[in-house]
Amino acid sequence: MTKQNTFEAKLARLEEIVNILDGESLNLDDAAKLFEEGVALSKELSLKLKEVKFKVQTLKAKGAELELEPFDDGQK
Repeated sequence: MTKQNTFEAKLARLEEIVNILDGESLNLDDAAKLFEEGVALSKELSLKLKEVKFKVQTLKAKGAELELEPFDDGQK
């Protein structure tokens, strides 16, 4: 996975877009393009968060089912 495709890089780009749209005076076409990119990034990030949340919940559920066994290091 390249640096610009990481969750963190996408989040940073989304924050950059928000700041640009909030602070700069853009023409309508440029603002619409940035807004469209921001919406797409937001959807990607949301899906990734849902995926990770599902994995964490699954691992937690599996962890609750595990039974601990006494440790036997082979020495007596």
